[in-house]
Order: sequence, then C-alpha cells, then structure tokens
Amino acid sequence: MTFCLNSIIIKPEKGNEIKNAIILFHGYGGDGKDISMLSLNWKRHLPNTIFICPDGHEPCTLNPSGYQWFDLSKDDPDYILKQSIIGESIIKKFIEEIKQEFELVNDQICLSGFSQGCMMSLNVGLTTQEKFLCIVGFSGKIIDQHDLMKRIKNNTPTLLIHGEADQVVPSIHLLEAKDFLIRNSVEVDTLSIKNCDHHIPIEASSTALNFILKKI
Repeated sequence: MTFCLNSIIIKPEKGNEIKNAIILFHGYGGDGKDISMLSLNWKRHLPNTIFICPDGHEPCTLNPSGYQWFDLSKDDPDYILKQSIIGESIIKKFIEEIKQEFELVNDQICLSGFSQGCMMSLNVGLTTQEKFLCIVGFSGKIIDQHDLMKRIKNNTPTLLIHGEADQVVPSIHLLEAKDFLIRNSVEVDTLSIKNCDHHIPIEASSTALNFILKKI
C-alpha cells in the first residue's frame, strides 16, 4: 500500500508478529530519517513493534531540505493554528492507512514526536474518538489551548519531556501542558531535564521507552 506520507518503516525481525506500532513525528525542518534514530535502542526492547517515521507533508519554509507539519513563517497565532489543523487532518488520514495496512487499532499505537512533532502528537492523539496506547512528547507544547479544549475527545495517557535550558520551545510550555491535561482528566507524566537544551538526550529516550513498555 502507498501511504499519503513518505515514511521510513522499521518492521520487527523476521518471524515476529506486529502487535503494536510507534509513529514518530519529526521536528520543524527535520524528516523521518532524523527521528527514526529513536528506534535504534527502542526496537531491541520492543520485538513486536513496527516503527513508522513519516516526513511532513510539505517542505520546510525555512529549511527546504527538510519538512514541516505546519508553516511558522508568519508570527500569527490564527494562521499557525489553521496550518496545524491542515497537517493534523493529513496525519489522521495517514494513521487510518497504517491501521488498515497492519491491522491495528488506536490502542495498539503510540504517537510520539519531537518539538513540532510533539505538538502534532498531542493534537492528533487527543482529538480522535478512540484513545491511543499513549502519547510521548519531547520538547513541545500545546499549540492553542482554547482550540484543543473545544476538540479534546479522549484521555490518552501522556508523557511529556523537556529540557530546562530549551531556548527554542521554553520549558514553561511543559508546565502549561501538564496543567491543561490534568484539568481535562488526562493521565500525564512529566520529566524536566537539567542543563538540557532543544534535543533528546539518552535520559529522555530511556524514560520514554520505560513509559511505553508499561503501556504495552
């Protein structure tokens, strides 16, 4: 099957049944290859998991060699929200294709992402009728709390991880997202990492893996 998003797909070792999936969403200007690096360690502990790492649906405005889930070239919250919802609808179509191809349902799928990919994981993961296995977000935020408040439909368990020294997406967004999720009855775990800027260190990757293992 041809998917609506170009993707790197890492299947279980030959002979291992696919029982669940982790869909990894890259950050602004990245691509599926970048974020697929997370799978290198995780797959050893998840022998029945397929890892799916799509490229964003459009080239990045500021880095044409990479991709984006929504345009950030205008400092206009309404424009950004509108663009993110376009990206969200494409991701939802993509997830339906994945479910059909690999015979999976939402509660067998973890949505995870870095930065802009984290933002999309939250928006997609919390606005479907059926909740997902879990959401794991690195260095992201909720794009628009008022919008998400109106559209939230499930309480998918969520882990948010952020570097305290992040200058790209300041770590205050972790606290704001945590407060929002608690107020909306979503089970949320968080980890703030000292002296960590806008990237995914080993501590974050390991914490995320342990969280996923508890949910599977």
